[in-house]
Amino acid sequence: MSIEVAEILKECGALMEGHFLLSSGRHSNMYCQCAKLMQYPSKTEKVISVVANKVKNLEIDVIVGPAIGGITAAYELGRQLGIRTIFTERENNIMALRRGFKINPGEKILIMEDVVTTGKSSIETANALEYFGGNVIGIGCIVDRNVSKIQLPVYSASELKFETYDPDVCPLCMNGSKPVKPGSRKF
Repeated sequence: MSIEVAEILKECGALMEGHFLLSSGRHSNMYCQCAKLMQYPSKTEKVISVVANKVKNLEIDVIVGPAIGGITAAYELGRQLGIRTIFTERENNIMALRRGFKINPGEKILIMEDVVTTGKSSIETANALEYFGGNVIGIGCIVDRNVSKIQLPVYSASELKFETYDPDVCPLCMNGSKPVKPGSRKF
């Protein structure tokens, strides 16, 4: 992880230690809550500029942020690059375009997330956009947890690696701790 990005995330309280239930269903002793970063616009601007520099020469027609974590990150990236930005959100637990947003066939799309772990939200978003003929060319993110199996290029401001555990063999649970679920996705 870039030292400056790591310092900003720590300074904002975005890097958290404890016992967490991740959206994947796995447990971890670390969590990155990017919403804590995004409460500070100038710090968010600085972190997202790392991604903007990596993707500025790509041909991007639209940036799409999966709700809820990707909305602010996508908006800030779109603002920095001067590119139209929209978001997807869950409808009946399925990622969808709503609110009158449209994707034109052939548009080149960059998905922008806060944190990419398994890539589930990104893949669901890509599927929703490709249904309308969009061409997803990559994924941007503030934090790449470096465990995804996404078949698209990932452009991150930082990489974080920390242990995750199957709930049945979680050492934190075995010590009597109960996990908390800090994210927005419901199971």
